[in-house]
Amino acid sequence: QLELMECGGGSVQAGGSLTLSCLAPGYTSNTYSMAWFRQAPGQEREAVASIWTGGGSTFYHDSMKGRFTISQDKVKKTVYLSINTLKPEDTAMYYCAAQSETYPGTWYDRARYNHWGPGTQVTVSS
Repeated sequence: QLELMECGGGSVQAGGSLTLSCLAPGYTSNTYSMAWFRQAPGQEREAVASIWTGGGSTFYHDSMKGRFTISQDKVKKTVYLSINTLKPEDTAMYYCAAQSETYPGTWYDRARYNHWGPGTQVTVSS
């Protein structure tokens, strides 16, 4: 299994920004895509953004467009999620995920990703 580790979370005031990092030391050419999900207490885990590691194409949840940016550094084997103008509703546990097996479904389908990190907490105060 591909080990993933998120870092960069914390407590931030509304209007601030954060950049989360997902370290994937086992990253290979067979890591087809990586993604960020988030889950607030009592809510379902929802897709935030995904990136095709081969070509760099990105996908975003419609409600995340504009304030969220996913990017990658293939040399450092790291995927980032930058969040601008943080809002209290952004408070959640943020998870990094990776796909290393072919999957016919959509980018936001949790079943697409067969590797998951333990998560990093983001708390936005008003």
